[in-house]
Amino acid sequence: MKELVRLRARPSRNGNTFRYLLDYVNENGKRKRISLGHADRRKAERQRARKERELRMGIVAEESMMLSEFLTDSLARTGDQVRESTRRENISAMSQFIGIVGNMDYQRITFMHGELFRQTCLDQGNSPATVAKKLRHLKRLFRLAVDRKQLDENPLKGVKVPRVSKGKVRIYSIDECERILKAARECQAGSPVNWELLILVAMATGMRRAELLNAVWSDIDFEAKTIDVAPKDDTAETWRWLIKDTERRTLPLTDDIVRLLADFQSKQPECHPYIFVPPARYDHIQELRRQGRWTLCDTRLKVINNFRREFGRILKRAGVKSGRFHDFRNTALSNWFANGLSEFEVMKLAGHSDFGTTHRFYLAVADDFLDRARQVTVKTLGKNLARAWHAPPLIDGKD
Repeated sequence: MKELVRLRARPSRNGNTFRYLLDYVNENGKRKRISLGHADRRKAERQRARKERELRMGIVAEESMMLSEFLTDSLARTGDQVRESTRRENISAMSQFIGIVGNMDYQRITFMHGELFRQTCLDQGNSPATVAKKLRHLKRLFRLAVDRKQLDENPLKGVKVPRVSKGKVRIYSIDECERILKAARECQAGSPVNWELLILVAMATGMRRAELLNAVWSDIDFEAKTIDVAPKDDTAETWRWLIKDTERRTLPLTDDIVRLLADFQSKQPECHPYIFVPPARYDHIQELRRQGRWTLCDTRLKVINNFRREFGRILKRAGVKSGRFHDFRNTALSNWFANGLSEFEVMKLAGHSDFGTTHRFYLAVADDFLDRARQVTVKTLGKNLARAWHAPPLIDGKD
């Protein structure tokens, strides 16, 4: 059978190196020559064989694209499968990548371009955490191209992200939780948001801020004493909202919280769907939706006006120097661990997509291992050591 695609080698100008090329005639009868950009014989043969199969099956090869076109194509293919904030981060990362390596053919990107991007970002003053985040977005864009058969392999796969020390998990103490709830009750006057109930449910369920603010009354099963975390459709009453990691889950509520929610619902206007969105704010958002000025990204960041400032005011009144609303989630997950739930159980309740994230909270409540190890040593070796050796007494705080 006649070979439709030929593999050729083109030497460099100095004659010391070469790159492989593919020669073929496309379905329109036009002769094409594509540089593979490398000198790996086995890889080049795989690419030649794939192109051969495509031509025999009548599949038109992907056109060469500059990185800017590649980004546009990737975002169009992905559509609304990712959050709007993730799309913006993809655009930002690729824009900076293009600024460093140039707006070149995406098929010519190599490992070295990834290393150049990483080092240049660090040299420009980007923090290691920021650079790591940008690299993750770029790697995902190229990984999707591999999944879509646009590339044979991810050119940035082997690029190491900068090491980032993980911050300590902030957990509110029982005393801090009591003071925060008391402060929320005292700050209630003049605020349309029921902060005390919102914080109480956050403490009990570990729900994220956006999950709470996009929860509707139909998510609650008062008889079963549960609340569902579920995405919302774009309807006349509700706006479209997606869950992080797409993980639906059902969470338990206590008897007291169920009674508080039932009492709160009885005081809400008829047919008001959202639990924690004040009626006036709901009406304003509905007007924004009618004007086409409400986006999927807004459902995560703009449901409640000045949320961070108002919560900061509550923390200040409670005498809590530092903290975020998200730390109620940290506290709930850590409490579940401390009281015997397994990593798998906490992962399902938290809606984490893998054990890696969950494990951080397990370690946060297991940080007493030094004390426990010391107690074991004292128990098992203490008496034997005491017999074998007697430490001299301390005099004036000196040996």
